[in-house]
Amino acid sequence: MRKIIAFTLMAFAGTAAAQGVSPVQDPAGTETVVIHGDRPASKFDRRLFGQFAEHLGTGIYEGIWVGKDSKIPNVDGYRLDVVEALKAIKVPVIRWPGGCFADEYHWREGIGPQSQRKVKINTNWGGVLEDNRFGTNEFMNFAELVHADAYVSGNVGSAPPFEMAEWLEYMTSPTGSSLARERAANGRKQPWKVAMFGIGNELWGCGGNMRAEYAADLTRRYGTFLKVPKGVSLMKIASGPNEDDYHWTEVMMREAGSLIDGIGMHYYTLPYDWKTGQPRPSLGFDEETWARTLFKAERIEAIIDGHSKVMDRYDPAKRVALMVDEWGTWYDPDPGTNPGFLRQQNSLRDALVASLNFDIFARHADRLRGANIAQMVNVLQAMMLTDGARMVKTPTYYVFDLYKGYQDGTVLPVEIQSRWYTKDQWSLKAISASAVRGTDGVLHVGLSNVDPTKPAKVAVKLDGLTGATVSGRILTADTMDAHNSFDAPHAIEPASFDDAVLDHGEVRLTLPPKSIVMLDLR
Repeated sequence: MRKIIAFTLMAFAGTAAAQGVSPVQDPAGTETVVIHGDRPASKFDRRLFGQFAEHLGTGIYEGIWVGKDSKIPNVDGYRLDVVEALKAIKVPVIRWPGGCFADEYHWREGIGPQSQRKVKINTNWGGVLEDNRFGTNEFMNFAELVHADAYVSGNVGSAPPFEMAEWLEYMTSPTGSSLARERAANGRKQPWKVAMFGIGNELWGCGGNMRAEYAADLTRRYGTFLKVPKGVSLMKIASGPNEDDYHWTEVMMREAGSLIDGIGMHYYTLPYDWKTGQPRPSLGFDEETWARTLFKAERIEAIIDGHSKVMDRYDPAKRVALMVDEWGTWYDPDPGTNPGFLRQQNSLRDALVASLNFDIFARHADRLRGANIAQMVNVLQAMMLTDGARMVKTPTYYVFDLYKGYQDGTVLPVEIQSRWYTKDQWSLKAISASAVRGTDGVLHVGLSNVDPTKPAKVAVKLDGLTGATVSGRILTADTMDAHNSFDAPHAIEPASFDDAVLDHGEVRLTLPPKSIVMLDLR
């Protein structure tokens, strides 16, 4: 039997000093990445590539759903270009309907004939009308269409427990119960599979402004009534902390840890904090803002580590998964758009944020087993942007494409010796990396050079590994804010990378400035 090995990036970017490790540059001026093939670690859970689709701006309407009568090419109302793009990157899970929208969502308003569904105001996002054309049936069928697991967020903030329980029965019951018959009458005889169910969203904020103790009690109560048919599995996900609120995790694990299967934290990368009043443009930024943004992106590692340590005290076997339910960049909305729609452009900077996150996720894959980028289409750090019949893939989309070979592969530890990239007060290691042996047996090595001005010579040393061939793809551009627009949809996209040389257990290459390279070793 062939031994499958993979690897995790034991990077030191923001934590080298704390670990007592100093990044040291090779005397010849070469950065070094050592992959330890004899130390296979955890699985890189495919759900770390999860997506998030909230009723926010044009994320659902126009972004996913255009209706069966639309002139935009569609399959049963779902826009075809988006469906095909999501399939191409093997989207594993989609979280819906929110976000803040979830705790004001009543599922019965979104079933039955679309023309008869309740029309209400989306009070969280833009104050626009929500006509519920996209409801339970539409979402569950969409998840099936793109071959993704469904992660449904329930309403704890403004609905009683029975509402959540009946919703789950409507979706999953195979019996002839009234709810199952109602589902059949609405066009779906067979039950759907709900892989994950969120017990509320941001209960510390828009989900109810609760104290941790009260939220934990509600999690115990609501979770009790989340029941699925015999033989069906369901992950119950508690509403977790905002950023580094370790007290929240402490209370949730202490009071409800035995009754949940996961806990979802949220962390957004912002160039400037909320209260500074500084502009946060998605384009046209300078190098100081570039460095600031990437530095803050790496802050998620210390936060993941902090919550993991709290969870370890109550769950040393790591049964309960830590999830990053919402992550990504958050800038000012594009000029001329509804500020409540959170529509922003997506540049090479965002691609680097994504690759850094995947490296960090790899280092913590023993506890971190799910993540959902915010959001999938037209909102925040989106995979795609649409405008009528036009659609463009963003640089972030292409990072998900480059790294998709990581899904369910085995992580191998990686050691990095790198110089520091410093701009003003912001400093991080110039080179980030991770490595995973894919389920196809291919060794995937992700490498990023965060320095926007200097190339980096890199030696990748294979410790306990052999390779016969190496190939690669690269994502880079001339400017820090390079992006795809509707007028130039292919301005930045991956290209073949043929400059890596494999010789005697070592791969040598030069990473251009501000670049991401994915190497495949066979």
